[in-house]
Amino acid sequence: MGAVKAEVSTRVLRVAGPLVEVEYTEGAAMHDLVFLGEAGLPGEVVAISGGIVTVQVYEYTGGLAPGNPARPGGGPLSARLGPGLLGGIFDGLLRPLSGAGDWLVPGAARGVGQDRSWSFAPRVREGARVSEGEELGEVVGAGPVRVRVLVPPGAGGVVERIAGEGGYPQDAVVAVVDGTEVRIGTTWPVRRPRPVRERGGEPAVLSTGQRVIDLLFPVAHGGTVAVPGGFGTGKTVLLQQIAKWCDADVIVYVGCGERGNEMADVIAELPELDDPRTGGRLADRTVTVANTSNMPMMAREASIHTGATVAEYFRDMGLDVVVIADSTSRWAEALREFASRTGELPAEEGYPAGLASAIAAFYERAGAVTTLGGERGSVTVIGAVSPPGGDMTEPVTAHTERFVRCLWSLDRDLAYARHYPALSWSGSFSRDVAALGARQAAVGDPAWPARRARVAALLAEADRLADLVDLIGITALPDQERVSVLAGRLVREGVLQQSALSARDAYCAADKTAALVDAVLTVVDRCRELVDSGVPAAVVEDVDFEPVLRAREEVGPHDSEGVAVRRDAMLARLREVR
Repeated sequence: MGAVKAEVSTRVLRVAGPLVEVEYTEGAAMHDLVFLGEAGLPGEVVAISGGIVTVQVYEYTGGLAPGNPARPGGGPLSARLGPGLLGGIFDGLLRPLSGAGDWLVPGAARGVGQDRSWSFAPRVREGARVSEGEELGEVVGAGPVRVRVLVPPGAGGVVERIAGEGGYPQDAVVAVVDGTEVRIGTTWPVRRPRPVRERGGEPAVLSTGQRVIDLLFPVAHGGTVAVPGGFGTGKTVLLQQIAKWCDADVIVYVGCGERGNEMADVIAELPELDDPRTGGRLADRTVTVANTSNMPMMAREASIHTGATVAEYFRDMGLDVVVIADSTSRWAEALREFASRTGELPAEEGYPAGLASAIAAFYERAGAVTTLGGERGSVTVIGAVSPPGGDMTEPVTAHTERFVRCLWSLDRDLAYARHYPALSWSGSFSRDVAALGARQAAVGDPAWPARRARVAALLAEADRLADLVDLIGITALPDQERVSVLAGRLVREGVLQQSALSARDAYCAADKTAALVDAVLTVVDRCRELVDSGVPAAVVEDVDFEPVLRAREEVGPHDSEGVAVRRDAMLARLREVR
């Protein structure tokens, strides 16, 4: 956040919750910072009309009154970016929460990592010619992720000065490039996407370690995902699983107005989790924006833009970053609250008419890119949606579905049946299946497209027959269709279910997923052969399928051979069926 500019002062005219009107200041621009009252409450200009500036305030405005001073900040709302982000916990304006006490002090504006020294190692020599986005040096010891100091966007030329190895504060100038000073840390306006050389490229699968996602609804690095689901369907647990196990380099977890106890669980668990990628702590490559439901409402509105800006900062270093926003519905509620304060004509269900544009602007910041420095990086955005009463037609859910590449819809009936993750295979989609299937086939798994297609077909057939079973009973179906119902159960229980509490099942590697699917499909084929040979379907249904159903929890996350052993044991059991 920018520094307070005290040389110009105006006064507050009206206070209505997070909306404050102040006298017009010459030079004021949209999205500029304004500091209000003696405490310097931060706000952002959202409208200018005549001699009045409307400010959206990011702190509790109790005690603020007409006549209090208002000081322009001299620039847009910006995030302080630097090596101290990794492992840190921040509020919606990226102010550190560590050591802040039980209650935040209004107007506090400490920067990220301001109070410590960072070990800088130069990577270029004086006199070298560099262009924007190229590496000037590295911050050593900042964590498991390689944090680099880059030539800022728009700069470039001859390196006139470069600091030697040593410890420097974040604001220290460590290089001068053609008259442009470069510091270890930087600032960037949160609403302005950081520039890149090129967007797009060959897709690569983001591995989440969750079978139902990686098998049926995969997402690409740089993709966008919406996770809608009603209360109790397991959104937060699923998102936490992805944060723990996906193969991104950096995780940006934005708690956007969620309940405080859920955010507290995330904060408490992260320092205790081992990172399977680095062997250290998962928290050391995670940035947590903890903006809960009892914090000032409008800080939610800024928090997702803050999270996207942090992600782009690390993306520009050639890293793959995942932004998890939980939940965008609470963010949209802040938009609705402020729109009602301004008197804006409401659209559907009271949301502002610009809701769709605001949602699109957030998800558009995702993407796989070629950075200014010529490296590949990506930002993947995964946003939870909390539709009231599970109504998937409400505006936030409906608009979000228009702008995302993947939809992981959570089903209440599955959740109540204790099937987790409760991801509906009939209500979800991935628009990148064809491209990612071709990519998987090219990198060593040629059977991936056919495997996914067959599982999807089995589930669709089982769902179709489920309605008939409810009407006429399973015994009224032909034997082959009874086997289809059985096949659906084996896929659901043996593959799609996954326990977040099991050390062996919380994460599943691609080879184990393929082995589980192949095992279930092989068993299904054998069951069909038995029925074709004259064995009654009722006899096949009475077989104990535990070896194949329990394989997912009995073998380790990479143990495809253990799955094969249990598959063979199941086939041996079926050979005894007469």
